[in-house]
Amino acid sequence: MFILLSIFMMLPPLILMGSDAPNSAAFMESAGIVCILGLVGILATYRQSRDLKPRFMFMLTVSSWFFIAMFSSLPFYLSDNNISAANAFFEGTSGITTTGATVFSNLDTMDRDLLLWRSILQWIGGIGIIGMFVAVLPFLRVGGMRLFATESSEWTDKALPRMKTLSRGLLGVYLLFSVVAVLTYWVSGMTLFDAFNHGLTSISTGGFSTSDLSMGKFNDLILLESTFFMILGSVPFFLFVRELHGQRGVLFRDQQVRLFLIILLIVPLLLTLYRWAVSAVPFNPVSNYISTLFNVTSVVTTTGYASEDYSAWGPLAFVVFFFLMFVGGCSGSTSGGMKIFRFQLSVIVLRENLMRLLHPRAVLTRNYNGRAVSDEIITSMIAYTFIFLLCLLILTVSLAAMQLDFTTSLSGALTALTNVGPGLGDIIGPAGNFGPLPDAAKWLLGVGMLMGRLEILSVVVVLSPAFWRS
Repeated sequence: MFILLSIFMMLPPLILMGSDAPNSAAFMESAGIVCILGLVGILATYRQSRDLKPRFMFMLTVSSWFFIAMFSSLPFYLSDNNISAANAFFEGTSGITTTGATVFSNLDTMDRDLLLWRSILQWIGGIGIIGMFVAVLPFLRVGGMRLFATESSEWTDKALPRMKTLSRGLLGVYLLFSVVAVLTYWVSGMTLFDAFNHGLTSISTGGFSTSDLSMGKFNDLILLESTFFMILGSVPFFLFVRELHGQRGVLFRDQQVRLFLIILLIVPLLLTLYRWAVSAVPFNPVSNYISTLFNVTSVVTTTGYASEDYSAWGPLAFVVFFFLMFVGGCSGSTSGGMKIFRFQLSVIVLRENLMRLLHPRAVLTRNYNGRAVSDEIITSMIAYTFIFLLCLLILTVSLAAMQLDFTTSLSGALTALTNVGPGLGDIIGPAGNFGPLPDAAKWLLGVGMLMGRLEILSVVVVLSPAFWRS
């Protein structure tokens, strides 16, 4: 992993060359440090057994993401821009976790190699998240992910090495979508540099932009295209692979995908009508609907783009966007949040309990996407929800203790744990950034982003005393 990261670190100076890459020395130094560490690790362990038990998989998953987040910040810290360690760590972590929160301002005039590195980081994080979902989390029984252990691998009936073939399919689909996004943006009027950066951060649902205006810099056509690519990035990628291997219709038969699309169909329409009703100025229904659809999709998919300050649309819109930050996309995608399937399982459990109150002796079955849902999955989901809310409480209180206001503290904690990007309010809202926060808050939010990306329970398990006893 370190050696691969070092190779990616060399891309910004190699792609841009010359005056567009003023921090080439910082990138090469960072790549050298990370590559040497990777080689030392290989030489120290090449004779060791590769049979990873669940305990070691937990440790590998958590430690790799934390170390890669730290090393990803090296080009920022070693650059000639006097970026502090806290800011560098925050930006690197936000990139690799595809959160999209930023401490930087004046992006329009920022060094292009650093802008490109931010986008590359999110692209790496996106494919890393998909791989973690398919290969790790379902088999570690984290947060109800066991529900997808079979579904994510049984995409073909052939008795070939499925995981290797599936991995190639996922990488192929991810690359294809990324190339299509870049070309689409370029043809629609973006410069090649802007198109490349936004193509990478749209498919990875990361949300880093090359402008302080984010996607507000571009026209309505590009907003619609970006909405489409964010939706693509938030749908289970293994379903695309199954479609390509002849299982027609599996994408729209999936319960996650259907509810996800229904939310994006209904919520923007209702918010547009609300904005129309409270607007005191001439209202353009088409343009405002496109803006509303784009911003709702950005928050639900945890991408973090913004075309305008949606927190200023009125109190109802403010509250709606706050709760949309919880939702997230589908499992098996690049998006964050609590994920659609957990809300659907909660409804199933609620309905079952209501039926038991009415019919105490009834024999009830739980089914999701045509599969039985075991008590183990429900218990794991409930544990995840509890620990998520507990972490949200601790983070919010900790930020408030640093003299931050309630809106900033709560939305900052929430956007970190759900990997959304911008928070709410005047400081960290869509029109602001995380730069004014104290350094302690940036370190804390960086850890929160990593915990949210790792489904929280993975980190809690590694930090528990029981993990280290035997």
